[in-house]
Amino acid sequence: MATACTCPRLFVLLGLAATAVLGISGCSSDGDVRPAAEPDKLYELAAKDMRSNNFKGAIQKLESLESYYPFTNAAKQGQLDLMYAYYRNGEAEPAIDQADMFIRENPTHPRVDYAYYIRGLVYFESGAGWLEEKVHADVTKRPPHESRKALQSFQILLQQYPKSPYAADTRQRAIFLRNKLADYELAVARYYMKRQAYVAAVNRARAVIESYDGSPAAIEALGIMAEGYRKLEIPELAAVAESVRVANAPATDPNEGLVKDQPWWKFWN
Repeated sequence: MATACTCPRLFVLLGLAATAVLGISGCSSDGDVRPAAEPDKLYELAAKDMRSNNFKGAIQKLESLESYYPFTNAAKQGQLDLMYAYYRNGEAEPAIDQADMFIRENPTHPRVDYAYYIRGLVYFESGAGWLEEKVHADVTKRPPHESRKALQSFQILLQQYPKSPYAADTRQRAIFLRNKLADYELAVARYYMKRQAYVAAVNRARAVIESYDGSPAAIEALGIMAEGYRKLEIPELAAVAESVRVANAPATDPNEGLVKDQPWWKFWN
Protein backbone atom coordinates (compact mmCIF):
# COMPACT_ATOMS: atom_id res chain seq x y z
CA MET A 1 0.00 0.00 0.00
CA ALA A 2 2.93 2.30 0.67
CA THR A 3 3.97 2.29 -2.94
CA ALA A 4 0.58 3.50 -4.16
CA CYS A 5 0.90 6.83 -2.39
CA THR A 6 4.15 7.68 -4.26
CA CYS A 7 2.66 7.50 -7.76
CA PRO A 8 1.30 11.08 -7.89
CA ARG A 9 4.67 12.40 -6.79
CA LEU A 10 6.38 10.28 -9.45
CA PHE A 11 4.13 11.73 -12.17
CA VAL A 12 4.93 15.25 -10.98
CA LEU A 13 8.66 14.59 -11.11
CA LEU A 14 8.40 13.11 -14.60
CA GLY A 15 6.43 16.12 -15.76
CA LEU A 16 9.05 18.50 -14.37
CA ALA A 17 11.81 16.53 -16.03
CA ALA A 18 10.02 16.62 -19.39
CA THR A 19 9.51 20.36 -19.06
CA ALA A 20 13.20 20.83 -18.33
CA VAL A 21 14.19 18.82 -21.41
CA LEU A 22 11.92 20.90 -23.61
CA GLY A 23 13.44 24.06 -22.22
CA ILE A 24 16.99 22.92 -22.92
CA SER A 25 16.43 21.68 -26.46
CA GLY A 26 14.22 24.58 -27.50
CA CYS A 27 11.38 22.40 -28.74
CA SER A 28 8.36 24.24 -30.08
CA SER A 29 4.80 22.98 -29.90
CA ASP A 30 5.04 21.40 -33.36
CA GLY A 31 8.13 19.38 -32.48
CA ASP A 32 10.76 21.47 -34.33
CA VAL A 33 14.04 22.02 -32.53
CA ARG A 34 15.27 25.59 -32.60
CA PRO A 35 19.02 26.15 -32.69
CA ALA A 36 20.39 27.09 -29.30
CA ALA A 37 22.44 29.98 -30.71
CA GLU A 38 21.15 33.40 -31.72
CA PRO A 39 21.34 34.29 -35.43
CA ASP A 40 24.64 36.20 -35.32
CA LYS A 41 26.29 33.52 -33.22
CA LEU A 42 24.91 30.78 -35.46
CA TYR A 43 26.33 32.57 -38.49
CA GLU A 44 29.72 32.85 -36.78
CA LEU A 45 29.71 29.10 -36.09
CA ALA A 46 28.84 28.41 -39.74
CA ALA A 47 31.59 30.75 -40.90
CA LYS A 48 34.06 28.92 -38.68
CA ASP A 49 33.03 25.64 -40.33
CA MET A 50 33.50 27.23 -43.76
CA ARG A 51 37.02 28.37 -42.88
CA SER A 52 37.93 24.85 -41.79
CA ASN A 53 36.36 23.33 -44.95
CA ASN A 54 33.68 21.62 -42.88
CA PHE A 55 31.03 22.40 -45.47
CA LYS A 56 28.59 19.77 -44.25
CA GLY A 57 28.56 21.35 -40.79
CA ALA A 58 28.27 24.81 -42.29
CA ILE A 59 25.30 23.71 -44.40
CA GLN A 60 23.45 22.41 -41.34
CA LYS A 61 23.93 25.69 -39.47
CA LEU A 62 23.13 27.91 -42.44
CA GLU A 63 19.98 25.94 -43.21
CA SER A 64 18.87 26.39 -39.58
CA LEU A 65 19.67 30.09 -39.81
CA GLU A 66 17.52 30.44 -42.92
CA SER A 67 14.67 28.39 -41.44
CA TYR A 68 14.38 30.04 -38.02
CA TYR A 69 15.72 33.57 -38.57
CA PRO A 70 14.84 34.30 -42.23
CA PHE A 71 14.52 38.09 -41.89
CA THR A 72 17.79 38.82 -40.13
CA ASN A 73 20.89 40.32 -41.73
CA ALA A 74 22.78 37.20 -40.75
CA ALA A 75 20.32 35.06 -42.71
CA LYS A 76 20.68 37.23 -45.83
CA GLN A 77 24.45 36.83 -45.77
CA GLY A 78 23.96 33.18 -44.91
CA GLN A 79 22.02 32.63 -48.13
CA LEU A 80 25.08 33.60 -50.14
CA ASP A 81 27.35 31.43 -48.03
CA LEU A 82 24.93 28.52 -48.28
CA MET A 83 25.08 28.36 -52.08
CA TYR A 84 28.88 28.32 -51.85
CA ALA A 85 28.82 25.61 -49.17
CA TYR A 86 26.54 23.47 -51.34
CA TYR A 87 28.90 23.98 -54.28
CA ARG A 88 32.00 23.06 -52.29
CA ASN A 89 30.23 20.06 -50.78
CA GLY A 90 29.49 18.68 -54.25
CA GLU A 91 25.72 19.35 -54.06
CA ALA A 92 25.10 20.89 -57.47
CA GLU A 93 21.30 20.99 -57.52
CA PRO A 94 20.88 22.62 -54.08
CA ALA A 95 23.58 25.17 -55.00
CA ILE A 96 21.75 26.10 -58.21
CA ASP A 97 18.37 26.21 -56.46
CA GLN A 98 19.80 28.45 -53.74
CA ALA A 99 21.36 30.78 -56.32
CA ASP A 100 18.13 30.93 -58.35
CA MET A 101 16.10 31.71 -55.24
CA PHE A 102 18.47 34.49 -54.21
CA ILE A 103 18.39 36.03 -57.69
CA ARG A 104 14.59 35.81 -57.82
CA GLU A 105 14.05 37.29 -54.35
CA ASN A 106 16.89 39.84 -54.37
CA PRO A 107 17.28 41.18 -57.93
CA THR A 108 18.76 44.50 -56.73
CA HIS A 109 20.96 43.13 -53.95
CA PRO A 110 24.52 44.52 -54.17
CA ARG A 111 25.93 40.99 -54.21
CA VAL A 112 23.53 39.35 -56.65
CA ASP A 113 26.47 39.14 -59.06
CA TYR A 114 27.92 36.50 -56.73
CA ALA A 115 24.78 34.38 -57.14
CA TYR A 116 25.13 34.51 -60.93
CA TYR A 117 28.81 33.61 -60.57
CA ILE A 118 28.18 30.59 -58.34
CA ARG A 119 25.31 29.45 -60.57
CA GLY A 120 27.56 29.63 -63.63
CA LEU A 121 30.42 27.98 -61.79
CA VAL A 122 28.29 25.00 -60.75
CA TYR A 123 27.05 24.47 -64.31
CA PHE A 124 30.59 25.00 -65.61
CA GLU A 125 31.93 22.21 -63.42
CA SER A 126 28.89 19.96 -63.89
CA GLY A 127 29.88 19.26 -67.48
CA ALA A 128 32.31 16.64 -68.68
CA GLY A 129 35.52 18.53 -67.91
CA TRP A 130 36.70 15.89 -65.46
CA LEU A 131 36.09 13.20 -68.09
CA GLU A 132 38.30 15.04 -70.56
CA GLU A 133 41.12 15.16 -68.03
CA LYS A 134 40.82 11.57 -66.77
CA VAL A 135 40.22 9.56 -69.92
CA HIS A 136 40.89 12.08 -72.70
CA ALA A 137 37.36 11.63 -73.99
CA ASP A 138 36.12 13.69 -76.93
CA VAL A 139 33.27 15.60 -75.34
CA THR A 140 32.59 17.76 -78.42
CA LYS A 141 30.01 15.11 -79.35
CA ARG A 142 28.14 15.38 -76.04
CA PRO A 143 25.10 17.73 -75.90
CA PRO A 144 26.49 20.65 -73.87
CA HIS A 145 23.39 21.54 -71.85
CA GLU A 146 25.32 22.53 -68.73
CA SER A 147 27.78 24.58 -70.76
CA ARG A 148 24.97 26.60 -72.32
CA LYS A 149 23.46 27.31 -68.91
CA ALA A 150 26.86 28.26 -67.51
CA LEU A 151 27.51 30.62 -70.41
CA GLN A 152 24.08 32.21 -69.92
CA SER A 153 24.84 32.97 -66.26
CA PHE A 154 28.30 34.29 -67.08
CA GLN A 155 26.99 36.51 -69.88
CA ILE A 156 24.39 38.06 -67.56
CA LEU A 157 27.08 38.79 -65.01
CA LEU A 158 29.37 40.39 -67.61
CA GLN A 159 26.60 42.44 -69.19
CA GLN A 160 24.90 43.67 -66.02
CA TYR A 161 27.84 43.76 -63.60
CA PRO A 162 30.97 44.50 -65.68
CA LYS A 163 32.82 45.88 -62.63
CA SER A 164 32.11 42.82 -60.51
CA PRO A 165 35.16 41.34 -58.74
CA TYR A 166 34.24 38.07 -60.46
CA ALA A 167 34.18 39.60 -63.96
CA ALA A 168 37.78 38.76 -64.92
CA ASP A 169 37.46 35.07 -64.07
CA THR A 170 33.99 34.95 -65.58
CA ARG A 171 35.26 36.42 -68.86
CA GLN A 172 37.91 33.73 -69.23
CA ARG A 173 35.41 30.99 -68.49
CA ALA A 174 32.93 32.49 -70.96
CA ILE A 175 35.57 32.47 -73.73
CA PHE A 176 36.34 28.84 -72.99
CA LEU A 177 32.64 27.94 -73.07
CA ARG A 178 32.01 29.77 -76.35
CA ASN A 179 34.84 27.85 -77.97
CA LYS A 180 33.61 24.57 -76.49
CA LEU A 181 30.06 25.16 -77.73
CA ALA A 182 31.39 26.13 -81.15
CA ASP A 183 33.39 22.89 -81.26
CA TYR A 184 30.22 20.93 -80.52
CA GLU A 185 28.31 22.60 -83.34
CA LEU A 186 31.27 22.00 -85.63
CA ALA A 187 31.31 18.29 -84.73
CA VAL A 188 27.64 18.07 -85.72
CA ALA A 189 28.38 19.83 -89.02
CA ARG A 190 31.18 17.33 -89.72
CA TYR A 191 28.78 14.48 -88.97
CA TYR A 192 26.24 15.78 -91.47
CA MET A 193 28.95 16.15 -94.11
CA LYS A 194 29.96 12.51 -93.64
CA ARG A 195 26.32 11.51 -94.02
CA GLN A 196 26.12 13.65 -97.18
CA ALA A 197 23.38 15.74 -95.57
CA TYR A 198 24.80 18.89 -97.09
CA VAL A 199 21.95 21.28 -96.34
CA ALA A 200 22.04 20.30 -92.67
CA ALA A 201 25.84 20.60 -92.63
CA VAL A 202 25.76 24.09 -94.14
CA ASN A 203 23.10 25.22 -91.68
CA ARG A 204 25.04 23.87 -88.72
CA ALA A 205 28.27 25.46 -89.92
CA ARG A 206 26.41 28.73 -90.36
CA ALA A 207 25.22 28.48 -86.75
CA VAL A 208 28.85 28.25 -85.63
CA ILE A 209 29.71 31.45 -87.45
CA GLU A 210 26.60 33.35 -86.35
CA SER A 211 26.69 32.37 -82.69
CA TYR A 212 30.42 31.97 -82.08
CA ASP A 213 32.07 34.47 -84.39
CA GLY A 214 35.75 34.77 -83.54
CA SER A 215 36.10 31.24 -82.19
CA PRO A 216 38.76 28.98 -83.73
CA ALA A 217 35.96 26.73 -85.01
CA ALA A 218 34.58 29.50 -87.23
CA ILE A 219 37.30 29.09 -89.86
CA GLU A 220 36.68 25.36 -90.28
CA ALA A 221 32.94 26.09 -90.32
CA LEU A 222 33.50 28.36 -93.33
CA GLY A 223 35.36 25.52 -95.03
CA ILE A 224 32.44 23.20 -94.41
CA MET A 225 30.06 25.79 -95.82
CA ALA A 226 32.20 26.15 -98.94
CA GLU A 227 32.36 22.39 -99.45
CA GLY A 228 28.66 21.99 -98.70
CA TYR A 229 27.70 24.64 -101.26
CA ARG A 230 29.94 22.93 -103.84
CA LYS A 231 28.17 19.62 -103.19
CA LEU A 232 24.83 21.41 -103.51
CA GLU A 233 26.02 22.91 -106.82
CA ILE A 234 25.84 26.51 -105.62
CA PRO A 235 29.28 27.65 -106.77
CA GLU A 236 28.71 31.36 -106.14
CA LEU A 237 28.13 30.90 -102.40
CA ALA A 238 30.88 28.29 -102.24
CA ALA A 239 33.34 30.79 -103.70
CA VAL A 240 32.30 33.53 -101.31
CA ALA A 241 32.57 31.23 -98.29
CA GLU A 242 36.02 30.10 -99.35
CA SER A 243 37.22 33.65 -99.95
CA VAL A 244 35.99 34.75 -96.53
CA ARG A 245 37.72 31.75 -94.95
CA VAL A 246 41.03 32.55 -96.63
CA ALA A 247 40.80 36.25 -95.80
CA ASN A 248 40.07 35.70 -92.12
CA ALA A 249 42.17 32.64 -91.27
CA PRO A 250 45.45 34.52 -90.68
CA ALA A 251 43.74 37.23 -88.61
CA THR A 252 41.89 34.92 -86.25
CA ASP A 253 43.14 34.98 -82.67
CA PRO A 254 42.23 31.66 -81.01
CA ASN A 255 42.51 33.24 -77.55
CA GLU A 256 39.85 35.83 -78.16
CA GLY A 257 36.55 34.15 -79.01
CA LEU A 258 34.74 37.48 -78.74
CA VAL A 259 32.01 38.85 -81.02
CA LYS A 260 33.18 41.64 -83.32
CA ASP A 261 31.13 44.84 -83.66
CA GLN A 262 30.77 44.43 -87.44
CA PRO A 263 30.16 40.77 -88.42
CA TRP A 264 31.95 39.79 -91.62
CA TRP A 265 30.19 36.49 -92.15
CA LYS A 266 26.65 37.23 -93.40
CA PHE A 267 27.59 36.84 -97.03
CA TRP A 268 24.47 34.77 -97.72
CA ASN A 269 22.08 37.72 -97.16
